[in-house]
Amino acid sequence: MLLALYDKIAERRESDRSAAPRGGWVNAIRRSMGIVVGLMFLWMAGTLRSEDTKSLDARRQELRKLVAEEWEYVMREYPEFATIVGDYRYNDRWSDGSLAHVEQTKKDEQEWLARFEAIDTTGFPEQEKLDRQLMVRNLKAQIESIELKLYEMPVDQFYGAHLQLAQFVASIPFHTTRQYEDYLTRLHQIPRLMTELVEILKQGTKDKLLPPKFLLEKTVEQCESIAGPAGESSAFGQPVIHFPDGVPETDRKRLHDAIVAAVDMEVRPAYTRLASFIAAEYAPKGRTDPGMWALPNGEALYRFRIRQQTTTNMDPEAIHQLGLSEVARIEADELVIAKKLGFDDLKKIRASLKTNPKLIPVSRQQIIDTYRRYIDQMQVQLPKLFGLLPKTAVEVRPTQEFREKEASSAEYNQGTPDGSRPGIIYVNTGDYQNRSLLSVESTAYHEGVPGHHMQISIAQTLQELPRFRQQGGYVAYEEGWALYSERLGKDIGFYQDPYSDFGRLSDEMLRAVRLVTDTGVHYKHWTRQQMVDFFHEHSTEDEPDVQSETDRYIAIPAQALAYKLGQLEILKLRQRAQTELGDKYDIRTFHDEILNGGALPLDALEARVAAWIAAQKGGKADVTK
Repeated sequence: MLLALYDKIAERRESDRSAAPRGGWVNAIRRSMGIVVGLMFLWMAGTLRSEDTKSLDARRQELRKLVAEEWEYVMREYPEFATIVGDYRYNDRWSDGSLAHVEQTKKDEQEWLARFEAIDTTGFPEQEKLDRQLMVRNLKAQIESIELKLYEMPVDQFYGAHLQLAQFVASIPFHTTRQYEDYLTRLHQIPRLMTELVEILKQGTKDKLLPPKFLLEKTVEQCESIAGPAGESSAFGQPVIHFPDGVPETDRKRLHDAIVAAVDMEVRPAYTRLASFIAAEYAPKGRTDPGMWALPNGEALYRFRIRQQTTTNMDPEAIHQLGLSEVARIEADELVIAKKLGFDDLKKIRASLKTNPKLIPVSRQQIIDTYRRYIDQMQVQLPKLFGLLPKTAVEVRPTQEFREKEASSAEYNQGTPDGSRPGIIYVNTGDYQNRSLLSVESTAYHEGVPGHHMQISIAQTLQELPRFRQQGGYVAYEEGWALYSERLGKDIGFYQDPYSDFGRLSDEMLRAVRLVTDTGVHYKHWTRQQMVDFFHEHSTEDEPDVQSETDRYIAIPAQALAYKLGQLEILKLRQRAQTELGDKYDIRTFHDEILNGGALPLDALEARVAAWIAAQKGGKADVTK
């Protein structure tokens, strides 16, 4: 259009200059105009590209701002989580646990979801696309959980709110007068928390969403156990036994007396009232069948829990059959070791383990010391397997006595990113005479290094990731990694004692048994005794653990499925990397790739590793980093 206009101008100018040769003059004008127009188009294209870049930059900035804003919301709404991750601004508060606030939370989550979904991530770097993808996924899961009313069952013998409250004291910093005062303020609020908890339990009763009666009866004993010890002996009073140097002498008696008074006059009576309510009104109405199928809409609830805990859409029947096949595979490996030790079959070696003095602890301290020894020996070998290494220290401590009867054999509590609070492995030393040292080596690698402590400590220091991913977690990834880590001890040359190697397989068997028993009770309508019988038939678990593990799967459906499914996914990805990369494969870079994106859903982890493999084959840098 512009060239046609310039043709008309040229023709008019030609009539004014009849002496000039038409063709040469017009062509000169056209060439000149062509250059001008070309420059104009380049300018316009550059302007459009600039506007596109501006739009892209604005959208990326919007996402970053929204992610940061949502993180601040989480810190305010969940002060306990803020304390755990080292943000102490809200250390004088608890989360609002009232029924009214549940509805407000749902509205908030829906608003966050709408804002994140409105962001167009076209042109974003892969990590930022993943930020939005994970945030949307998480928010949808949280909304669905509220809609399914799973929050109406907050009390159980394994992860119940009454236990978490007492256990949380170990995560609170006590270095200054201000921190003690914040803690005192929190203690004054515990009666309110218990009132809100009872309100939730009453609503769950109306909706017929209750845990099994026999498990609720255990929670009564736990509440009474927490309420019993007075003053400094209470789980809530122990912070005043020893004051740090950061608290002046002039403040210590005041804080000591005020905290002891709050414990004895407010906290302990609140626990006693909760115990009485559960015993008299709540537990008697608990469901009689152990499986989640017995709840209203039970099958849908269980399938949601599978999606939530495993980050897969696997069918319960498929998981059950996978568990049976894994049990058979592991038993074949166990039989090889059994025969090397002189046993004809697995029943004979399993029976011998219960009376082998080498495997029976002689004290609580021996269990603690054995864990520490295995963790120490793995620490020095980590550079052979990893480029990324944990910077936060890890400690081994005994499980608190008020919960050791129902607690698992060991568990990990994360430290803070700055290392001011170390990672803590709680080891159950209760009833030690009936426990076994058989699996201590594999469990030490699982809970410590290169398992939970290493994975979580590294994630907390990944500065290129937003905070919600540094501190986020997906059970299948985290527990899958920890189970995979048990096997790394074998790769590095440990498990020299054949009994310890048998213990490694026994621990893997435990996770395979979980696939069978969890789906058995919640999907196939198994009884509790069927679960116990399957344990006895296929595992070497000591009796206290058989009982507590069985009750654990009943109380928190699908969580136990995540371990084996996550481990199998990581093993599959490792084999894929080895096969496709050949000579380019390096186990250290593979492990770093698994760890340096933080915790991920299994499908997102698979996509990430696939992109990394493709980049390695092409000799290019990993675009997802």
